Amino acid sequence: MNDPGMNELAGKVAIITGGGYGIGKQIALAYARLGAKLALAARSLDPLKQTVAEVEKIGARAIAVPADVSKEADCARIAERALATFGRVDILVNNAGISGPTKKITEMALAEWQEVIDINLTGAWLAARAVIPAMERQGGGIILNIGSGAGRRGFPLRSPYAASKWAMIGLTQTLAGEWGDKGIRVNCICPGAVEGERIERVMRARAETMGVPYERIRAGFVSGAAMHRMVTEDEVARVAVFFVSDLAAGMTGQTVNVDAGSIMN
Repeated sequence: MNDPGMNELAGKVAIITGGGYGIGKQIALAYARLGAKLALAARSLDPLKQTVAEVEKIGARAIAVPADVSKEADCARIAERALATFGRVDILVNNAGISGPTKKITEMALAEWQEVIDINLTGAWLAARAVIPAMERQGGGIILNIGSGAGRRGFPLRSPYAASKWAMIGLTQTLAGEWGDKGIRVNCICPGAVEGERIERVMRARAETMGVPYERIRAGFVSGAAMHRMVTEDEVARVAVFFVSDLAAGMTGQTVNVDAGSIMN
């Protein structure tokens, strides 16, 4: 058994959706430090360019692919660009996602529901479908889906987000069953509340919708974890490294929480 080393991912090519910021960016930097070549995709080009620049400072190669994962043609283009540039695709990290509205279902428009499902769930399905043929030709690959603690329990006022993340677990297990005999492993990470701008926006929206102080909402998120804190993007990225390393060679169809021990109901 070998621990992930400095060259664990040398020669490997990883596509990371939502790779310009947050968890996706930290996973990109972690993979770059292990020698991976990266194709980073997101709707916003400027954050992608910044992540590419940071990857290149590490000494790794990366390309930016502006794309909307909810669009079939864009997902096909991400795979095509990675293959044209690097010649193979070994890893897909389905990280792209949006928080969606904070509303009761009766106050939510169908378009608001559909946008979250299209990006968070259909986008992962489309991206996986785009890369699996190349992985099958190569004799294997790894798909890592980024879910959420909201995919483990109900999340009032966040119905499309919770539904999309519950479905991500089902997608993970189903793809693992379909492609395991082709050497393709599919696993899922469910982060809890992750320190950063995104969770701050979520908590403030929740406080406003519920008409309670922001401090009360934040305290609830923190006290709802056994470790009485949120997790960091880097802590999630470390588990993302584990799943694409040889240490996880016998794991597929699995979902692991990175949530500081969430005990919220």
